[in-house]
Formats: sequence, structure tokens, C-alpha cells
Amino acid sequence: MIRFFAFLLIAASCQIAFGQGKIRKISLQEAIDLASRQSLDAFKQQNMYLSSYWEYKYYRSDKLPQFLVGANPLSYNNSIRQDYIPQDQSWQYSQQKNITSSASLKMTQNVGLTGGSFSASSDIGMVRNFLGDQQTLYSSNMISLGYRQKLNGYNAMHWKSKIEPLKFETAKKQYIQSREDIAVKTTTKFFVLVDAQIEINIAKTNLANADTLYQIGKGRYQVGTVTQDELLNFELNLMNSRIALTRANQGLLRARSDLNSFLGLEKNAVLDCILPSGISSSLQIDVEEAIQKSMTNNPDILSQERRILEQDSNVKLVKSQNGLSADISALAGLNQKSISLAESYQNPNQFQNIALVGLSVPIVDWGRRKGQILMAKSNREVVLNSVKQERIDFEQSVMMNVLEFNLQSDQVQNSAKADTIAQMGFDVTMRRFKIGKLDVTKLNLARNDLENAKRAYINSLRKYWLSYYQIRGLALFDFEKKTDLIAEFDKILNQ
Repeated sequence: MIRFFAFLLIAASCQIAFGQGKIRKISLQEAIDLASRQSLDAFKQQNMYLSSYWEYKYYRSDKLPQFLVGANPLSYNNSIRQDYIPQDQSWQYSQQKNITSSASLKMTQNVGLTGGSFSASSDIGMVRNFLGDQQTLYSSNMISLGYRQKLNGYNAMHWKSKIEPLKFETAKKQYIQSREDIAVKTTTKFFVLVDAQIEINIAKTNLANADTLYQIGKGRYQVGTVTQDELLNFELNLMNSRIALTRANQGLLRARSDLNSFLGLEKNAVLDCILPSGISSSLQIDVEEAIQKSMTNNPDILSQERRILEQDSNVKLVKSQNGLSADISALAGLNQKSISLAESYQNPNQFQNIALVGLSVPIVDWGRRKGQILMAKSNREVVLNSVKQERIDFEQSVMMNVLEFNLQSDQVQNSAKADTIAQMGFDVTMRRFKIGKLDVTKLNLARNDLENAKRAYINSLRKYWLSYYQIRGLALFDFEKKTDLIAEFDKILNQ
């Protein structure tokens, strides 16, 4: 009867595992590739990169000519105008009734070298009077050239040309790093499922062994070599093994569901993880190389450089806003007017020119200017010292990660040997127990050693691969192929 119930329990477990769909065997690298293509994290990171890309394109457009077409197709005016006559010290009222229309074309170009802006424009206007002479007049501005320049010593375009490319380069590095972050997450969830699979195998083996021991115990109880309390202990172990198998099945379902969700697979997909192999003890990462690559490629380092530039820019801006401020604006053009559209563009003889110089000089500010400048400089010093400490901590982090990884390959190999030895020891102990040479206590100890050895081996594998992808994420460098990690950014834009 006990064998029958054990068979039903194992069959039910198999139905849970196999009833959801066809089993798909998957390796760690295949899981990482799948997550990099279709996981929600990958989708988010791609859109974050696209946002940074279009922000950079917007900055680039500021350095290109901007063209603007303006038009007022029709404006009708029927009103009474009030004018003051100084000679008579009286008001005069006159009727107005006309239609006006205008169009313009304007081009502006920012000048990065000086921070000013150059402009060129052309426009035409028409007025049709319905009172008085009832004439239609045209006026044209064939070409107007202008230039505007701030003379406060702060060139916004100059600082943008330093900061914006660095921000975009940081965004590209962050996207590459995000793929390694996905690899770390995938590895974590992958080994959670591996753990669940191992627990299932352990639970099934323990159930089979507990059933065998119970049957042996009943036979020995009949001949008097096993006491009743020992037989009850065998039966209790059998019951506990059944409960453990049920819990292991539940853990397996949860682990598969979690990995399926992360990989973007259907919820009823059945994944069977293949343990990663090919651990090479010869892969030893040079600490100095890892630090050098991390200081060159890591986006955090680029972000630190950007923060310093932003503080330099802010100090310069505060100084410009609290000192002598001057604006220069100049405009020159050729005008003409006529009763016909064609003649309004012939022989322009009126030269229009406008020049404007504006000055702002602080006289007494009660120390406000000095305080703002000192505050900006103080903030810059805080950032400089923070960056300095962050880089020291970063180098220490890279060094510790590399040292731990270099030791981890030996740990994997030792754990694998320990697992093999524990399995051989348990098999020997089981055979000796069956022939009555050992008691159940030593058998239980051998079984516990086997379970612990298997779990230790899986845990060492997990630490090895997590450490490997974490170091890749810090340095953005493939230490096996000796190449920098790259991404197909053009492919992202074309999706």
C-alpha cells in the first residue's frame, strides 16, 4: 500500500511538471540571450537609450541653421483711429478700412565659437485701402542680416559642446552595462530554478530511499533485528519525504514561473535548466587591466566627469550674471515699396540699419555677488572631493570583485570533487546498510553530507557566474576575447 501511494505521489508530481507543455532545455547563455532580446528590462533599457539619443539629436540641431516661415495671410481692419494733434492740442478721429497681408522667411544660426547668433531674413507685405485713394501698396525687405552677442563672458554653446556629447556617450555605456545587469538578473533566476530542480531530485531520491528503508525495516522487524521505535522512525522519514517532495514541486513551479515571466515567455512554458559547464581555471583576470578598463569604459566615471564640467559651467555662469553684462545687437537690410508686387523688388534704395548696445553694471549689491560666486565655488569643491572618493571606492570595488572571481574557479572545482566523493560515500553506506553492516544513523549522516555537497556545488557555480558578469558590467570588457563590449545601436534605432 505504501508503494502504491508513493507511486501516485510521484505520478502527480510528474503531471504537474509535464502537464504544462513540452519541456524546453535551456542553457545559461541561451537564457541570457533570450532576456537580452525580449525581457521587459531589455525593452526599458532600449527606450531609455532612445530617449538619450533624441536628446542628443536635439542638441545637435542647435548647431545647424534653423529656417522659419511666417505668414499673416489676411487681416481686415474696419475701425476709427484716435490721433492727438499737438499743434491744436486736440484729438482727431479718422475712419480706417483696409486689408493687410504679410509673409516672411527667416534663417538663424548659432555661432559656437562666440556664443552669439546670426540671422538672415526676407519679408513682404501688402496693404489695401478701401477709403481715400483706395490704393494697394506693397513693401519688401529683400534681405536683412543681423547678429546678436552677449558680452558677459559665458558661452552656453561652448559648455554644451563639452557636456552633451559626454552625456550621450554615458547613455551608450549605460545601455551596454544594462545588458550585463540583465545577465546578472538572469543568472540569479536561472540558478533559483536549478536549485528547485536539484531539490526535486533530492526529494525524489530521498522518497525512494525512505520507502526502501521502510520495507527493509519491516522485514527486519519481523525477525527481531529492528525495534518498533526504529520501524516507526523509518515510517516517519517516509512521510516527511513525501511532504518534502510536495514542497519541492511547489518551489519548482514558482521558480519556473518567475523565470518565464522575466524572459517574456508564456506562463505555461516548461524550462529545464542545463548546468553551465566549461569552467576554466586558466581564466584569471589581471587586477590592473580590470581597473584600467573600468576607469575607461564604466559609465559612472563618465558621469563623474560630466558632474565636474557642470560645476565648472555653473561657476562661470554665476560670475557672468554678477558682473558687467553687455548685449550687442545689429541689423541691416535693403527695403523698397511700390504700388505693384514686381516693382517692390526692383532697385531697393532704402537702407535699414539698427544697432543696439545694452549695459548692466552692478554698483552696490551688499556682498550678494561675492556670496553667490563663493557658494558656486564651494559646491564645485564638494563635487570634486566626492568624485575623488567615489573613484577610490570604485577602484577598491573592482579589485575585490576580481580577487574573489580568481578564487572562485578553484572553489567550483573543489565543490564538484566534494559532490562526487559524497555521492560515492553515500552509495557505499547504502550498500553496507542493506546488508546490515551499518545502522540508520550513519546512513542519515551520509545522506545529509550528499545533499549539502550538491547544494554547495550549485552555490559555487552561481557565485562564479554572478561574479563573472558583475566584473564584465564594471569594465564593459570581455576578458576571454580581450575586446570591449559593444552594442548594435543602429539596430535599436531601426526597430
